[in-house]
Amino acid sequence: MDRQSLYYTFGRCGDSAVFRPSTGSENGRKERLLPARASLKFSKNGLDGKAMSPPLEIRLLARTDLPFADSLRARAGWNQTPVDWERFLALAPEGCFLALWNGAPAGTATTMVYGPELAWIGMVLVHPDFRRRGIGGALLRRCIAHLQSRGVRCIKLDATPDGKPVYASLGFKAEWTLTRWERAAAPSKPAMRDPRVRTWQTSDAEAIEPFDAAAFGVSRRQLVETLAKQSRCGLVLETEPGRVAGYGLLRDGSRALYLGPIAAMASDVAAGLVEALLERGGEEKIFWDIPDQNAAAVAWAGQHGFTAQRSLTRMYLGENAAPGNSQKVFAIAAPEVG
Repeated sequence: MDRQSLYYTFGRCGDSAVFRPSTGSENGRKERLLPARASLKFSKNGLDGKAMSPPLEIRLLARTDLPFADSLRARAGWNQTPVDWERFLALAPEGCFLALWNGAPAGTATTMVYGPELAWIGMVLVHPDFRRRGIGGALLRRCIAHLQSRGVRCIKLDATPDGKPVYASLGFKAEWTLTRWERAAAPSKPAMRDPRVRTWQTSDAEAIEPFDAAAFGVSRRQLVETLAKQSRCGLVLETEPGRVAGYGLLRDGSRALYLGPIAAMASDVAAGLVEALLERGGEEKIFWDIPDQNAAAVAWAGQHGFTAQRSLTRMYLGENAAPGNSQKVFAIAAPEVG
């Protein structure tokens, strides 16, 4: 019996706990859990009546679940789109999960494996009608078990202030902080176009991989290639013909355009990309998530009319052997993927 197919129901009988293991599903595709906050009914003599079936089930997320998943996203006011959900499934079909409570869809979580050094957890959402039942924690434990079964040594996520204590209770440690910056919709201002900036080409994925991996911590080429194809605008900057020194993407969101990821070998390269991408954003609202340690990017946000909206904490579980360099990250890819 493996770790992923084991569950326990538990409660208090006097001074002793009652545990009931189940064989579950050997391939880990379905798991029934009774979260810590749930309880069983007890009589004076112990369990009351027949054995109860745990109300919580966690299974793989399917394409047919995506309308529900996106409805959770909309309730939370997050900026992802249906295209993002499709990408989560396409890149990690065995790592996206749906929680059901007594058969009703209740929550979601996604994962992304970049390699044995690093994986990511995102889109942990629970419907308001099913909160305070331990569903979020159960989804997190399912994600962790899945990633550890893949041999991943470090798991990261970007935590909201409310989520941070939950993740800390599972062993996650704070790495650094980042801030979401927002530029309201407004008439665009003409800007000088840097002649070194050009449109992203498919072949650029290979050129940007070394410095993007140095900034992020590990290679995420597959993700960047996919994001570039789905972006409103993808740009690179060549310091000389054929020498790509930075790239950036501007993507559609449900609430605003999203600026990122942006990685570059030097801050002047990133500045040229930011100017060009913001110009292409026109008059639309834009979100921009910046590591607080990147003082140059923070300063540019203020200069371009962005205001700070919320703070997140990047956290990790395990051996953080590939931390990357936040000074070279001028915009993250997104909280759900890093």
